[in-house]
Amino acid sequence: MTDVNPMAYQQPPFADFLGLKVTLVSRDRVTAELVVRQELNNRYNIMHGGAIMALADNMGGTAASANLAEGQTTTTIESKTNFFAAVPIGDTAFAECIPLHRGRTTMVWQTRITRKDGRLCAMVTQTQMVLDKKK
Repeated sequence: MTDVNPMAYQQPPFADFLGLKVTLVSRDRVTAELVVRQELNNRYNIMHGGAIMALADNMGGTAASANLAEGQTTTTIESKTNFFAAVPIGDTAFAECIPLHRGRTTMVWQTRITRKDGRLCAMVTQTQMVLDKKK
């Protein structure tokens, strides 16, 4: 399987709600950017940690979807986030997701989130379970 599964290009409504703009989808890398607006504020004029985690979860799901065979789906079964620096409201969060493991039943993805000045803000590692669609 060398082609990207078309499902990877179809973002869920939640990605639109976040304001996520996917900029690259391949089997080996997914990138996106998100302008951090007031609705994503954690009350201290920085991006809410949950919004950062949601961004990364969407990235991992997109990356896993890019690697699925026809008739398969995926779901997150584990996610771990390390936070290093804040993303201020008005800045842009940039996300890059790469594979750490692509197995038959699970995949592990790492999403690196930076801001405009290039500073590392968060690193998220998540495990996606591969499911066969029920008939």
